[in-house]
Amino acid sequence: MLSEPDFKEKKIILVFSQNGDKISFKNDNIVITNSENEIKFQLSCYRLFAIFIVGGFTLTSGIIQRSKKFGFSIVFFSQSFKVYDAVNYKMEGNTLLRLKQYTNTNNLPIAKQIIINKIENQKETLKKLRDKSLKDGIKILEEKIETLKNEDMSLYEIMGIEGTCAKVYFNRIFKEFDWKGRQPRLKRDEINLLLDIGYTVLFNFLEAILNLYGFDIYKGNLHQEFYKRKSLVCDIIEPFRPIIDYKIRKMINLGQTKNYKFQLNNNQYSINWKDSSDFVKNILEEIMENKITVFRYIQQYYRWFMKEKPVQEFPNAELKNNDNN
Repeated sequence: MLSEPDFKEKKIILVFSQNGDKISFKNDNIVITNSENEIKFQLSCYRLFAIFIVGGFTLTSGIIQRSKKFGFSIVFFSQSFKVYDAVNYKMEGNTLLRLKQYTNTNNLPIAKQIIINKIENQKETLKKLRDKSLKDGIKILEEKIETLKNEDMSLYEIMGIEGTCAKVYFNRIFKEFDWKGRQPRLKRDEINLLLDIGYTVLFNFLEAILNLYGFDIYKGNLHQEFYKRKSLVCDIIEPFRPIIDYKIRKMINLGQTKNYKFQLNNNQYSINWKDSSDFVKNILEEIMENKITVFRYIQQYYRWFMKEKPVQEFPNAELKNNDNN
């Protein structure tokens, strides 16, 4: 399995086919060239973790062979940053891990721990803003954390608390920006659109790490099994969502999104592909700043499952404390 020192050296490459970008290989290096055959980027395949390709692209057998040889994943995004296909590198045959997933009886306690961790990270994100007017929201989140820790409850009740905390959190982290509320996948405003794109990039990063261990990513704890839903990835992303939230708020405050060209069609916002590429680069940089925290969490999650440790020792993700903005 991939060690932490090796993972530290791993990179993600963004390729934009609409720019005429092309992929080639030379002496175990991946080379990205532009439409004029000029080299834009070059990296040893041994340091490559994933290739994110935006727009239509023809996949050759040579790329697939190298994906298997060097252990990197390839994810295909449409120009609106919806994933339409992927070639994921996976550990094959970890039957013991999957058996433990399928026979696990701690789904409800795990679900509760994941939501507690998520709300704790939301609380710490609000604290980083150093805004005295947010104290009421922080207090509510703290109270809900204590309720989760000290009371027995159903999954429905846990998700009810999560929904309440999400409303408290989002109404405060984006309060300066005429926030109308979080509406996943509806893209009713510019911030919701950016959140959807950011979460999609984070989701695929997490999926690639989970595949390194051989998890059945369709078997979750908090998120129940549903046809073709990658429930485990949906679980693991929850404590890390504030990475995206905070980065988007920071970009808005720094004026990095003010010149983005948004379009409104059929009550849904979209973004110019050139601006979306700039946004995704910024999001990836933030994810990579937190990549060791993410890696350790999934590694600990794997070890927790394999050693069948008590729920009290379930891993906790503490996010990197970036500069206030």
